[in-house]
Amino acid sequence: MENGLDHKTRSLMDKGVIMPFPAGVVIGEDVDPGMIAPGVVIHPGCRISGKTTSIQAGTVLGSSGPVTLIDCQTGRDVELGGGFFGRSVFLDRSSVAGDAHVRDACILEEEVSGAHSIKLEHTVLMPFVTLGSHIDFCDCLMAGGTDRRNCSEVGSSFVHFNLTPNRDRAAPSLLGDVPRGVMLGERPIFLGGQGGLVGPAVIEYGTVISAGTIIRGDITEGGKVVFDDHPRPAMRDFRPGIYWEITRSVRNNLLFIANLVALRAWYVFVRSEFFGSGAIEQALLRGALEKIDMSLDERIRHLGEMAENMPESIHEYQALMGKAARRVLIAQKRDLFEKWVRLCEMLRSLKSRTGDEQDRDAFLSLLAAGREAGRDYIETARGLDAETRQTGIRWLQGIVSRVIDTIYAVIPSFR
Repeated sequence: MENGLDHKTRSLMDKGVIMPFPAGVVIGEDVDPGMIAPGVVIHPGCRISGKTTSIQAGTVLGSSGPVTLIDCQTGRDVELGGGFFGRSVFLDRSSVAGDAHVRDACILEEEVSGAHSIKLEHTVLMPFVTLGSHIDFCDCLMAGGTDRRNCSEVGSSFVHFNLTPNRDRAAPSLLGDVPRGVMLGERPIFLGGQGGLVGPAVIEYGTVISAGTIIRGDITEGGKVVFDDHPRPAMRDFRPGIYWEITRSVRNNLLFIANLVALRAWYVFVRSEFFGSGAIEQALLRGALEKIDMSLDERIRHLGEMAENMPESIHEYQALMGKAARRVLIAQKRDLFEKWVRLCEMLRSLKSRTGDEQDRDAFLSLLAAGREAGRDYIETARGLDAETRQTGIRWLQGIVSRVIDTIYAVIPSFR
């Protein structure tokens, strides 16, 4: 101890980490001081731990309350106002206000912002996405927009419902997509406040969901305003475990997984060129890839849990419906259960798919030719010409299609 401070805290301050009240900061024994850059600001009440934690210059922790940070990686000029942040990645200029709970495999890309009291888990938010206050937005991937003024938004008190009445979490929702979303040229998506989305859902770019509306299906045509006309509540008998349909659930889960595979390829071949070669910068890249892999594993696991429920579902459904039971639905349930081991192995092997080499190399060649020295990722992505953009979309969409087609070859009844 020196002046009441432990050696690690003292060494961080000596190299330029700013702590207005260092005695109120706890730096874990497993934290590598070399992975916290000069110019980071750590306010009192912050606890930082985790051997994979890395924090780049300009990041501010605890500006509006205590922060607990565990095994997270941040880019430059990130602001985490207050709350719990675990095993997640925050890219340049992203920000979250106080009382947040962001944990396990979240990626907040450039200039994403969240107001106070947001909850995220296994969620990917592409550049510029803006969240209001008191939001529960777990198990989502959201894209759309071109800058901070023209961005996808989630209104205050919005909820993504990711737990089904059958007690499974095979309910991720895809708002936009990866192949077009990474190009930063699509229309934004707007989710009105005090509304909700029942997963697993697919929402197209340009969709506006009015305040107070609960969406229980897919919106596959963009440029529409969706509103709640307040119909009278309907009731029917509830029989847990039956699963009245599984086609849409399986399709949307596979689509979500396939988009994560495309996102992984994008990070490996494109984003990796923009992280820099330093230890902290490379830690951020590794962290992002790790979070994508974590999300892929999570989605496969939850789809597997749903598959494991199918024998009981068939039994309950046949007992209730008798001769009126739909043979196609029973066959799908049996197919999903009996082929799950094979499907799981296939999905895990497809995680690292990088797409058609010709399309990929053509896009990378066009990208390299048009990239100007010194331009960051956002400037480069927004500056792509139409030919380069379409080539990149074709490459990434090819990954998505290949993953889905490979699985449907085993369970064709879900196509």
